[in-house]
Amino acid sequence: MTISKNIQLELPLFARYKVTHFIDCGAWIDPNPTIEYFEEWYEMEDYVSEETQRRIDYTIQHSPFTISEEEYKEIEEYENAMYKIEEITNNGLKLIKGWVNSFIA
Repeated sequence: MTISKNIQLELPLFARYKVTHFIDCGAWIDPNPTIEYFEEWYEMEDYVSEETQRRIDYTIQHSPFTISEEEYKEIEEYENAMYKIEEITNNGLKLIKGWVNSFIA
């Protein structure tokens, strides 16, 4: 019996980009982030844009207060910080946007 030192990731066949979208869990790390894979850059951009806007809309719709322009920009900035984009290469994952030295995987 041999134990392999290589870890195989199960990725979609032609995936080139990995997007990890976190939610705010307060004081702890999101234990179950949304992870999506994309073959093309434009597909990944569309997903990030639509998902970020959906989260902004949800926050605004569920706020008991009127949201000012400044508050909207803060929400938008916050939501844009809640995901990371990685390129899938032959050598592993290459960070494109997100956390460089982070405790979040």
